[in-house]
Amino acid sequence: MKVLVLGSGVVGVTSAWYLSQQGHEVVVVERQPDAAEETSFANAGQLSFGMSSPWAAPGIPQKAVKWMFQTHAPLKLRPSLNPAQWQFMLSMLANCNEKSYGVNKSRMVRVSEYSRQCINALQEELKLPFEGRKQGLLQVFRTQKQIDDAGKDIKVLQEFKVPHAMLNVDECIAREPALARVKHKLVGGLHFPDDQTGDCNLFTKLLVKKCQENGVVFKFNTEIKALVSEGDQIRGAQTSHGLETADQVLVCMGSYSPFLLNPLGIRLPVYPIKGYSLTLDVKNDADAPQSTVMDETYKVAITRFEHRIRAAGTAELADFNADLPAARRATIAESVKSLFPEGGKVEEAEFWTGFRPMTPDGTPIIGGTRYQNLWLNTGHGTLGWTMGAGSGKLIADLISGRQPEIDDSGLAFSRYG
Repeated sequence: MKVLVLGSGVVGVTSAWYLSQQGHEVVVVERQPDAAEETSFANAGQLSFGMSSPWAAPGIPQKAVKWMFQTHAPLKLRPSLNPAQWQFMLSMLANCNEKSYGVNKSRMVRVSEYSRQCINALQEELKLPFEGRKQGLLQVFRTQKQIDDAGKDIKVLQEFKVPHAMLNVDECIAREPALARVKHKLVGGLHFPDDQTGDCNLFTKLLVKKCQENGVVFKFNTEIKALVSEGDQIRGAQTSHGLETADQVLVCMGSYSPFLLNPLGIRLPVYPIKGYSLTLDVKNDADAPQSTVMDETYKVAITRFEHRIRAAGTAELADFNADLPAARRATIAESVKSLFPEGGKVEEAEFWTGFRPMTPDGTPIIGGTRYQNLWLNTGHGTLGWTMGAGSGKLIADLISGRQPEIDDSGLAFSRYG
C-alpha cells in the first residue's frame, strides 16, 4: 500500500519510518530543502515524557492577565483580526478547569509514556548519534506556591505510574551541581528521572537517512497546494510538481495543517503558538546544566547538548509573524543568566523562532477523518519531539489496520464533535 506523508518534521519522519517498517511504500513531500527545517529545527531539546501537560489549566486565565503587564512573561499576545486567534483563545479558556485539565493531561501522558518506550526501542535498534542524554529533567521552583500548584500534576503522574520525586534545594543541586551558584533563588524542584534530552533536528535528519535506506522516498522543495478528493476518498495531493497519488494520505504539517484541510470542510483547531530559543556554546562544563532544567517562573527549558546549551520558551499568540523581537530574546536570556550565569555567553547565542501547532486542549490530533483514507498526526504543540516516536508508531498501526499498543480514544479529530 502506498502512503503519502505530508510534512517532514519529527512527527512526519517518525511516521514515515514506522510505516516503512510495516511494509508500506512511503513517499514524503516537503516544501523545504531538507527535513526538520521549521518547528523541529531548534526546539527546546527535552524529551519531557513525565512533564507533558496542557497549557490550558485552572488559574491560567488569571495568570495570563498578570503576564500581559510583566516584562519577562511566559505568555504574550499580539491581537489580530484573524478569527482563528480568537476562536483558539476562547476554546482554550473553556479547557481551563479541573475536569478538562485532568482529562487532557491523562491523554497527553498516555501518548508521551508510549513515546518513551518507542524512542528507547528505536534508539536501541538504530543507535542514532543525536547528542542524547538520559539524565532526567528537573523542574525548579522559586516560590512555595509553585510547589503547591504542582500537586495537581503529581496526582496524574501517580495515576500513570510516571517516576518522579519532589526534591529540596540540596537534592536539586545534587542533580544539577551548577545550581549551587544560585541556591538562594530556589525553594525546591520536581525531578523526572526517566526524561531525556537530545537535538531534535539532528535526530530527524539522521532518521531520514535510515528511512531512505529502507526505501522511503523524500520529495523536498515541493510545495503542497491542495488535497484532491473524490467522494469519501482522497486521491492524493496536488503539488508544485504535479499530482502525487496514494492509497492513504497522512497530514503531518504542524501549524499549516488547517490550510490544507479547511477546503475539505475539516476545521482543524490548530493554532501557531510562537516560541523562541537561544543556542549558545558551553563556556564551562561545571557551570552549565547537565540535562534539562525547566525554569517554572519563566516557563523556559534550558537543555544541555554535547557542547551547546539550548534555552527555549515563551508562548506568543501572533499568528504567523516570524519576527524576532529583542524583548522575547531578553526573557529567555534572563532565565539562563539567572540560573546558569557562567554556563555560556548568552550575548553570543543564536536566536530562533518557530510555530508550535497547538490545540486548545493541548492534546495532539492522531487518527482518521471522515475521509476513509485521510489521516492526521498533528497538533502536538510544545511536545512534538517528546511525542513524535509514539504518535508515529500509533498512526502507522492505525493506517495499517493493526491494533494499537495503547488506547487511542480521545486522540482523533472526532473529539471535537
